[in-house]
Amino acid sequence: MKLPGLIVPPLTPFTAELKVDEKALQTGVNYVVEDCNAAMVIAAGVEAQEYHYLTMDERKNLIARTIDYVDGRCPVAVGISHPSFKIAIELAHYAEKNGAKAVQLLAPLRPFGGEPTQAELIAYFEAVTRESHLPMVLYLNPGPGANVSIPATIALSQLERIKYVKESSRDLSRVSRLISEVELSGHAKYFTTMQMLLITLQLGGSGVTLPPPAAMLANKVIQAFVAGDMQEAARLQLQFALFPARWMHNGLTPTMKAAMKILGIPAGDPYPPFPPIGGEELKALEAYLKTTDLVHKH
Repeated sequence: MKLPGLIVPPLTPFTAELKVDEKALQTGVNYVVEDCNAAMVIAAGVEAQEYHYLTMDERKNLIARTIDYVDGRCPVAVGISHPSFKIAIELAHYAEKNGAKAVQLLAPLRPFGGEPTQAELIAYFEAVTRESHLPMVLYLNPGPGANVSIPATIALSQLERIKYVKESSRDLSRVSRLISEVELSGHAKYFTTMQMLLITLQLGGSGVTLPPPAAMLANKVIQAFVAGDMQEAARLQLQFALFPARWMHNGLTPTMKAAMKILGIPAGDPYPPFPPIGGEELKALEAYLKTTDLVHKH
């Protein structure tokens, strides 16, 4: 896996019958691998991929198709998130059988409500990692998952199979401490999210996880950073100040799917009942994207 780099989840396009549009999925995977320069692709692993609307068979098919379409061009990590450790293990075995190089598992809330304790989280992750030989991405995303404390994150990162951490926080005090105590201490590679990309790289983190087309812009930030052009890296990073923030009241998935549509890459509409971005908001998004390096060549 090339580092620093991007872990990229391709968006899931749906047909009018709300089945996965496999042709559009293949186009999206090619975009993520070739244009966004993904270091690793996530199959059915983050909420922006809308995998939770699928039946288990459909989810497994999405995993298998994504691995097929990546076709060995970069490693694939399979999302195995589920409140039941038994189902997470079943998905981990499926991932391994289909050629995945890693699995990604969301730190879950208690299914009966409330935040899990550190001991409960460790027991959950140990139960899954005991049954899978694949390295794991520890996925932290409060809301859909638990709000994992700094001490609990450090403890989880020390588990043998956890090799990567996907952090959703935009809190610099948390991120900087975890880069120090997780990545620089040698426990796991630490990945943040788009608004934190440049500072993550500067502090010694490994990169970010983010969906397309934001991933294409993030790749440009990484290339500028690696080339030592901090002024260019900062210019590019600043484009994330407004995109997607100005449209995030619609949600990340609708914003990214709208941006993909503007760029001419089919990603479909959000899964109902959530509407696509339209009208003046879509025009404003298109106008802004034209000022960025997603469209405009600096």
